[in-house]
Amino acid sequence: MKTARISIDATNEISHIDDRLYGSFIEHLGRAVYGGIYQPGHPLADADGFRTDVIDLVKRLNVPIVRYPGGNFVSGYNWEDGVGPKEMRPVKLDLAWFTTETNEFGMQEFHKWLDTVGAVPMMAVNLGTRGPDQARNLVEYANHPKGTYWSDLRRSHGKEQPYGIHTWCLGNEMDGPWQMGSKTPLEYARVATETAKLMKWTDPSIELVACGSSNSSMPTFGTWERTVLDHAYEYIDYISLHEYYGNADGDTPSFLAENVGMDRFIKSVVSICDAVKAAKGVEKTIDLSFDEWNVWYHSYESDKRIEHWLKAPPRLEDVYTFEDALVVGGLLITLIKNSDRVKIACLAQLVNVIAPIMTDGSSAWRQTIYYPFLHASVFGRGSAISVSIDCDSYDCAKYGDVPYLDAVAVRNDDRGELSVFVLNRSLDDDISATFSIDGLDLAGEAEQISLAGYDLLATNTASSPDCVVPRSKHTNGSSFVFEKASWNVLRFRF
Repeated sequence: MKTARISIDATNEISHIDDRLYGSFIEHLGRAVYGGIYQPGHPLADADGFRTDVIDLVKRLNVPIVRYPGGNFVSGYNWEDGVGPKEMRPVKLDLAWFTTETNEFGMQEFHKWLDTVGAVPMMAVNLGTRGPDQARNLVEYANHPKGTYWSDLRRSHGKEQPYGIHTWCLGNEMDGPWQMGSKTPLEYARVATETAKLMKWTDPSIELVACGSSNSSMPTFGTWERTVLDHAYEYIDYISLHEYYGNADGDTPSFLAENVGMDRFIKSVVSICDAVKAAKGVEKTIDLSFDEWNVWYHSYESDKRIEHWLKAPPRLEDVYTFEDALVVGGLLITLIKNSDRVKIACLAQLVNVIAPIMTDGSSAWRQTIYYPFLHASVFGRGSAISVSIDCDSYDCAKYGDVPYLDAVAVRNDDRGELSVFVLNRSLDDDISATFSIDGLDLAGEAEQISLAGYDLLATNTASSPDCVVPRSKHTNGSSFVFEKASWNVLRFRF
């Protein structure tokens, strides 16, 4: 058995964690909406057509914010199609995913669903086929009290009080050639700036997220961020990051270290933001919204073979493995470590589409990745605390020398609890770690929650929904064993 030493000074804060770090995403894509969160006529649907089994699983995750309606979908979406009486809404072709969109579910239904699960919206506006005028009209519809055309239209649709949407995305992945209305860095910078002006003039209380690069491998990465910030800095509050991770070539040691790449991506964007800040000589700091992240590669080949113009066909339905859950845990550790600048993050997506929750005609179940996200969302609220680790490393093809253990802590003063999230990347060895924790007077035994001991390719399915589940034990002492290839949460009381 390998050994390690872990030291924690509970007063060494990285940052207070914005609860929105544990956000998610619902797009009009595949079965995320229709057959996912919304399925009228299903035995478990409520009076609004919302699946109550899905509601229960979402509420357990305690997701604070949900991005909507896209994603690629938003770049061809007319928001007016999703409000008002359902029988009057148009059926249209969606050119993002080549499906038929009925618009039966729209803004009104989404906000009612959010109220049910206890989350708030992160609303995206269409800067692909539309622009500033439609965006400011949507803000007026959603947030202005009354007495204008758009606010009174909302009231005529049964919503007397404003929705009060606070966080808005200025389009989606506008650098991508796959995007409807994709743009050069300068083209996007100009339209985003003018849209931001009009939206904030309509409601000065809102905050705005500008599109960053679609991923860190885009040919314009860096140039895109710099150009957008040069133009829009005064009007925006965040810039976005998107990245998906996979193991298509079977290099598990590198796959388990993908959060190293995420950390480098975050720090690169922070450096660009701060360079622009210095060049402009301003006090305002632009923070980050990592509003699309997850493992995604299992469904690549099947999604290349699609039939056009179906209504809500299966798309991007990755069946996640135990190995994927370990990677998601590592990515969550990195997000918490960078919570001084990453204020919003959205696991993409929430139901059926590269998601922690899956459904079929009869049931809903938790995928393997549900559990690390659950643990971080529930036990990761409070102040992020740095962790010092002395352990062996291994060499992987993609990232070079990588420590076997990665960890971060979160101190929650309201609950009197210190949580430590630990990933053991070793595929061969358990690791016994001796802990030193300063700055707190710990009380009683600690709980250790572990996701461990499974075949790397083990999955949860409708017929076997509990194949991969965490287990818990309580222990005294200052030494803990982290099994090989494991995700762990230690919970100390103080």
